[in-house]
Amino acid sequence: MTGPVARGRQDGGGRTSGSPLRIVRLANFVAPASGGLRTALRELGKGFRAAGHEPVLIVPGERHTDRDTEQGRVITLPGPLLPGTGGYRVLTDKRRVAALLEELAPDRLEVSDRTTLRWTGRWARRARVPAVMVSHETADGVLRTWGLPEHLARRAADSLNTRTAHVYARVVCTTEFAEREFVRIGARNVVRAPLGVDLTERSPALRDPGLRGRLARGDETLLVMASRLSVEKRPGTALDALERLRSRGRRAVLVVAGDGPLRARLEQRARDRGLPVTFLGHVSDRAALGALQASADVCLAPGPAETFGLAALEAMACGTPVVASASSALPEIIGSAGAAAAGGGEAFADAVELVLERGEAERREAARARAECFGWGTAVEAFLAAHDTEVLRRADARPTVPEGAA
Repeated sequence: MTGPVARGRQDGGGRTSGSPLRIVRLANFVAPASGGLRTALRELGKGFRAAGHEPVLIVPGERHTDRDTEQGRVITLPGPLLPGTGGYRVLTDKRRVAALLEELAPDRLEVSDRTTLRWTGRWARRARVPAVMVSHETADGVLRTWGLPEHLARRAADSLNTRTAHVYARVVCTTEFAEREFVRIGARNVVRAPLGVDLTERSPALRDPGLRGRLARGDETLLVMASRLSVEKRPGTALDALERLRSRGRRAVLVVAGDGPLRARLEQRARDRGLPVTFLGHVSDRAALGALQASADVCLAPGPAETFGLAALEAMACGTPVVASASSALPEIIGSAGAAAAGGGEAFADAVELVLERGEAERREAARARAECFGWGTAVEAFLAAHDTEVLRRADARPTVPEGAA
């Protein structure tokens, strides 16, 4: 046997940690308008590449494409749209995905979907390729947001997570919160690796008085929510919080950056209740989104099953405090740079009031300082450690000039 497949079979993923590795990453539920997962995949791919490795990302799309990008090689395979999800696609052709994996002959496999792609763990075992599953959400939390009773959600999650932990060499969790459901089943192959934020791209310097003036009057509190508008994110809680705040006499407005299957329903609710809500849809311009986050007084993150919360972390990097669901991982991330709300709109309104009691300069400095604990460099190193490898070169390393060169 010759060619790249032979290479993969001969070393069986057993290259030394000091050698460049081809890290093939698979993800489902990624759409052009998706946020956190898309950001994490991009930044980790950029980091892997800068560290001297060869990242390859496989995601579903409308048609087959194969491009070299800043995050490495990105391959899309045709995948059907999932009805009611606002644009999510999935890789359903197992035979085609398996054939592509054989062709790519990865040294490591990284999978960001523990449901429809869990079969790749068995493929990796047969191919003798070390594989990790990245837990981007808590299974029981998502099932509860879909209306499953807590005891049934936990039972189903435990069954799913047991199978996941069994077929992958490692399970990567981004927070202690995300790790708990695997600890509960006694999994011993769980490692912790945080996500991060671009501390240069997201900065308090993005604050734009002109933008703020167009969105809110001088005496109004500007609330922002950057979120996918789907049931598991509980975006309606932000509208409920706005209504409670206004009923207490606080002049507040809400700007929503994001799209999803609940958008039309939320827009109707805002109209019916006479709430000052601006729906921007998906904001693809990252600088524009950063300016919005930096210009807000408080960012809301009502998702009850978030295992990290990249949008919230980006807001804090912009100097804006966050109010998040107490049932999510975000209290672990935001620390004292915001507040947690244990409940719905009333609790979120209380938490917003609590945050605004602090002086503006104090709360903005605290938010930025907390975000500085989560750079992407640290995240990349932790993910590479989960793959039993390391940074081989630094992104800012200068090329060696041969002796005698001009």
